[in-house]
Amino acid sequence: MSRTEKVRKLAGFIWSIAELLRGDYKQADYGKVILPFTVLRRLDCVLEPTKAVVMEFYETKLKFMNLKNSEPLLNQKAGVTFHNISQFTFQKLKADPDNVAANLRNFINGFSIAGREIIEYFNFTDQINRLDEANLLFLIVKNFAEINLHPDEVNSMEMGYVFEELIRKFSELSNETARGTFYTP
Repeated sequence: MSRTEKVRKLAGFIWSIAELLRGDYKQADYGKVILPFTVLRRLDCVLEPTKAVVMEFYETKLKFMNLKNSEPLLNQKAGVTFHNISQFTFQKLKADPDNVAANLRNFINGFSIAGREIIEYFNFTDQINRLDEANLLFLIVKNFAEINLHPDEVNSMEMGYVFEELIRKFSELSNETARGTFYTP
């Protein structure tokens, strides 16, 4: 499968999740849900290989140290410039449909400052509440949990193209011109 075909297929699958929002969201607002979920799922997949190591280090050692800034140590254990100390992953979120909103908030709050800043950019808390009230949150989480966005499966360049394709589609729905300002670097 060519890179272009792979990107289109993945963007198409993510776009199909947006169809769940029909009736509860205006099409122009789909991006307020789908884009942050795409980012969250990517972060979850990136952290997946080191999640157990980070959690063990946090629970058995770091909690008992009196450090002012533990982020560098946790990032080192994660092997990237961010980490998550929440017990939740997308797989665990979908395993508890009755508490998905609270668990998703816990998952987001478990990110390091760098990870949380990305999500806060989207003002996502409002969408979590709205999706939960519309009984859509679990369906969205469940569908995103099925997407493998691990860097071994979707490299950074492909992920950028997927994100650009989604932004382009959302821009078209809101009657905005898909100019360079909508594209990721």
